[in-house]
Amino acid sequence: METPPLAALTFAALGVLPILMIVAGLHDLTTMRIPNWISLALIVAFFPAALLVGLGPLDIGAHVCVGVAALLVGMALFALNWVGGGDAKLLAAACLWMGPGGSLAFVLFSAVIGGLFCLALITARRTVPVFPGLPAWAARLLEPQGDVPYGVALAGGALLAFPTSPLVTVFVGG
Repeated sequence: METPPLAALTFAALGVLPILMIVAGLHDLTTMRIPNWISLALIVAFFPAALLVGLGPLDIGAHVCVGVAALLVGMALFALNWVGGGDAKLLAAACLWMGPGGSLAFVLFSAVIGGLFCLALITARRTVPVFPGLPAWAARLLEPQGDVPYGVALAGGALLAFPTSPLVTVFVGG
């Protein structure tokens, strides 16, 4: 049986993903960049979290394989100029956490949120006037041909899918 201090430590370790995904989404929204340290911190923090919830070496290996596959997909999307480099790295880091049991939900939630966010931006770019005093990041979002900070969708997708991740299901069920 798990001791309460270990349970608290595990709970704190699992909190790293939601916190850093929110930070990444907000940073992308306001600067159109996702710093490398966020993806790197997610990768580094995954391993202690996985060990604390009791994932075995094969399960951790499966998570790593999913993360590497997501990195390859992200690199292809980046090469096609469909996503930024920070988005590709964040996708891979989040898929590492989601593993085989949560990555599909994560990608689907991110796609739906991304589509809705794009529609909202298109609508706002056509209807909302840019007025003096608007923060620079908000004015940049409203530029008619501006980019879309996809880290927002990745953050939302991760928050919705994380409960289906083996890390969470093992912790809650264990």
